[in-house]
Amino acid sequence: MESTGCSAAAVRTRDMESQGDLSLVPERLQRREQERQLEVERRKQKRQNQEVEEENRNFFTAAFARERAAVEELLEGTESVERLEEAASRLQGLQKLLNDSVLFLTAYDLRQRQEALVRLQAALAERRQELQPKKRFAFKTRRKDAASSTKVGAAPGIPPAVESIQDSPLPQKAEGDLGSSWVCGFSNLESQVLEKRASELHQRDVLLTELSNCIVKLYGNPNTLRLTKTHGCKLLCGPVSTSVFLEDCSDCVLAVACQQLRIHSTKDTRIFLQVTSRAIVEDCSGIQFAPYTWSYPEIDKDFESSGLDRSKNNWNDVDDFNWLAQDMASPNWRILPEEERNIQWD
Repeated sequence: MESTGCSAAAVRTRDMESQGDLSLVPERLQRREQERQLEVERRKQKRQNQEVEEENRNFFTAAFARERAAVEELLEGTESVERLEEAASRLQGLQKLLNDSVLFLTAYDLRQRQEALVRLQAALAERRQELQPKKRFAFKTRRKDAASSTKVGAAPGIPPAVESIQDSPLPQKAEGDLGSSWVCGFSNLESQVLEKRASELHQRDVLLTELSNCIVKLYGNPNTLRLTKTHGCKLLCGPVSTSVFLEDCSDCVLAVACQQLRIHSTKDTRIFLQVTSRAIVEDCSGIQFAPYTWSYPEIDKDFESSGLDRSKNNWNDVDDFNWLAQDMASPNWRILPEEERNIQWD
């Protein structure tokens, strides 16, 4: 009897345990169903995001191609200043379209579009030059007692030199340029302090080349700026309406504001930057970035004239075309530490 009672008790215990396990089944099934639904929702959201991104990319591609064709048509053989101004306006719109689309463009697509903009900006500058009245151009050698209107505070003991690219248009092209005819700038100078005022720069294209240990101050609103083959210089520039290009520079300090910045074959250079798109570096090393801090009287007016959105600054959003790794920062550029940003510009 006792044995039979024990056996019955064991059976009841197993039945209770079995019923307890069965009571957990709905809870486990419910949890699995919730996890499945969450996964389905995640996949659905991902697919929707991809579709939206693809729609945005298709819209951008069509809009960019349409506006690019319109600008090319306006530039093609035109003899009208009004058509050139319309081309310039549409070109700025094209740059804004590109700036607004950088989040869903690949690095390759971004590079292709930016290079297309560079070519259009160069073509616009060249057409503007062709429509300007022809002026005789010459490099002038300074006399010892001559004072340049664009030079202040020359270092003592510097011999007379070929000084500046004069305000008249340049018929020749600088080595390594993009095919445009640059309007004004400085060339082949050493240990000098150089300036250009707003009236000289407004919506003009500026070339600075083969400068060494110079201080250059550009007050006003240029259209484009190009700095090449320059060493140990400090460049301070007001807002540039479109693009700034650096090439073959070293040991420089720059303060620039622009829509687009591209740096090629440059090393050990600090850049205080205001840029509405992403900066691009290629074949560079030792580049450091910090926010734009230069100021001067009338700079607010120049920003307004430039069309730049002063509230938008992507100074620390940089693409390195020589560094494709997504999980590691590029060794070719870095953020300038805050304790090293206290620059005395004047």
